[in-house]
Amino acid sequence: MIELRSASRYLQFAVLATATVAAIATPTSLLAFRASAMTSGAPDPLGHDPLAQANRYLQDGEADKALALLGSLPSSGPPAGIDQALAHNLGCRVHLTLEQWDAAANECDKAVHLDANNSDYHLWLARAIGQRAGHASFMNAFSLARKTRAEFEESVRLNPRNADALADLGEFYREAPGVIGGGIDKAQADAAQLDKVDPARAHHLRADIANGQKDFPTAEREFKQAISSSPHPALEWTSLASFYRHQNRLDEMESAVHSAQSGAARDRHAAVALFDGAGVLIEAKRNPALAAKMLADYLASPDKTEDAPAFVAHLRLAHLESQLGDSAGAARERAAALALAHDFKPAKE
Repeated sequence: MIELRSASRYLQFAVLATATVAAIATPTSLLAFRASAMTSGAPDPLGHDPLAQANRYLQDGEADKALALLGSLPSSGPPAGIDQALAHNLGCRVHLTLEQWDAAANECDKAVHLDANNSDYHLWLARAIGQRAGHASFMNAFSLARKTRAEFEESVRLNPRNADALADLGEFYREAPGVIGGGIDKAQADAAQLDKVDPARAHHLRADIANGQKDFPTAEREFKQAISSSPHPALEWTSLASFYRHQNRLDEMESAVHSAQSGAARDRHAAVALFDGAGVLIEAKRNPALAAKMLADYLASPDKTEDAPAFVAHLRLAHLESQLGDSAGAARERAAALALAHDFKPAKE
């Protein structure tokens, strides 16, 4: 059975963060998807399990191959054993990595229609609709945001121990105004429920709540508790690094990034921390050489994931190579991104 990815960490969706109609037109904050790591495996060269192979392509960032394989599968009939709901879920997730929000939402909706009792499918539909809300017109964003909340809540109702759904729902409550069902009190209650399932994520959510309320000492303490309680601390080190960046504590930020780097070297489930740590450095405009090395190490890892699509890593590395004066290297990295995902618009710009 294919393990469902919890999220794509590079993806972010906007939630409507003010209660006034005027402010709703422009979302003011982003909700970073949370994710757990997935064990990598070698692709099945014979294609005996086409959905497992499509998932392998997805994790490796080979979006073109994943969509081609999924598109070749019949919608009904043979080959026997094709799980159509899972096929649509995988298609949704590929489109999410490509930032094709409408196509993603359509595929996730089909998965839910075929298996309405699957908590994970509702979770992915919530994420896809949330992306549409973040890029929708003024008139459509409001209703899409409500649908996003409803799908998150349905995911949690179907499986109250779904840590991914709880984490995303808590972040939605934290960010969204009351008019679409948000509220800090709801986020805090969600964190209490997360305590029983995934303490590290509960600490992370409380850190985000405190940070949003400008209680920075509490936020820092909660981020550090998330590190100490996480089975994959490298991932939480990048969150602390991002917190330090926003506080302009840049030396501490770099120290946290180094901790993430060393943690990822010891934990094959945390390779994505290399991608995230590089992203923090890029945003801070600090140490581009280290950021480039972390991205190169991530791309060389056998444990890549849809949480940090390889074609996005290649594109980030292309920008860094250009910044470092290696125009030929930049061209190679951009070509590598397009070879994996020819329809990824940012790589064409």
